[in-house]
Amino acid sequence: MAQNSPRPRILVTGGAGFIGSHTAVALHESGYTPVLVDDLRNSRESVRTGVEKITGIEVELWTVDCGNAEAMAPVFHAPFAGAIHFAADKSVGDSTRDPERYFDNNIGGTARLLAQLRAQGVSNVVFSSSCTVYGEAEPSPVDETAPTLPAASPYGYTKQACERLLHDSHAAAEGNLGVAVLRYFNPIGAHPSAHIGELPLGTPTNLVPYLTQSVAGLRPPLTVFGDDYPTPDGTCIRDYLHVCDLAEAHVAALQWLEAHPGAIDTFNLGTGQGSSVLDVIHAFEEATGLRVPHKMGARRPGDITAIHADPSKAKRMLGWSTRRDLKTSLADAWRWQQQIQSKEG
Repeated sequence: MAQNSPRPRILVTGGAGFIGSHTAVALHESGYTPVLVDDLRNSRESVRTGVEKITGIEVELWTVDCGNAEAMAPVFHAPFAGAIHFAADKSVGDSTRDPERYFDNNIGGTARLLAQLRAQGVSNVVFSSSCTVYGEAEPSPVDETAPTLPAASPYGYTKQACERLLHDSHAAAEGNLGVAVLRYFNPIGAHPSAHIGELPLGTPTNLVPYLTQSVAGLRPPLTVFGDDYPTPDGTCIRDYLHVCDLAEAHVAALQWLEAHPGAIDTFNLGTGQGSSVLDVIHAFEEATGLRVPHKMGARRPGDITAIHADPSKAKRMLGWSTRRDLKTSLADAWRWQQQIQSKEG
């Protein structure tokens, strides 16, 4: 784009969240103006300050529910060149306890947002999906042609349903709505500046933030949920990618949509390598020189045994691949944890 041309505005729902905030930085670095919408149910307004420190700009943040058309009306005071939709509840375990809330917020909220985007003429949508749509996929690595098997959790089902919504909305728009569905695997890490990172409210449900809080002495020893899975060391295997790599993928998907008006496609985002829970523990210890207190526990409902990505389609079509390794991701996550403690201490 021309150097002096206005920066295209991009709506980022869930923009104060873990991935949303890092994507806001990546958008700015690529010549866009991110406009964040977040009702702060799973995030904090202070995240905006972190994004502003990194980018050096004043960030527009609307603390409203993106599915509430009335509350969202002022957000559309100027046109958007595209939207990246992150806003959703995302805990596998929590979804098994309260599926109705997940159906209403994740599926209903997406439907209500799509209606607004179509009414406003927003032509490009990047959607935050998940590898959970594949269920117990076999074999790994998983590519985009793998069937979406029955979801292992209500959370996984909501991602499958939202993908269907996007396909149907694309069809109804008759070529006027481009959609990139990004199925990502397990984002971890933090911005290397330690100004933003994963900030779970309450007890973390994801492995790495619990691990770092446990090492910091803020939590009891990490429980490894299950050591009897049919994997080399008995623990679950996932594909862990750095959140900054993931953020850059959203920009690449947006640019792909701009170059292919009205297109729709799905992309797996991962490193292409599987790491077990014990692999992550050992990598953290090697990266930081610190011991991870942990114990073995029973399996957790809704967890799948092993899954990692075949990301070759994203590399071929989006020109994207991961650039940061597991140890870098974990070192950045620990730096972020230390920064949080120094701030709160």
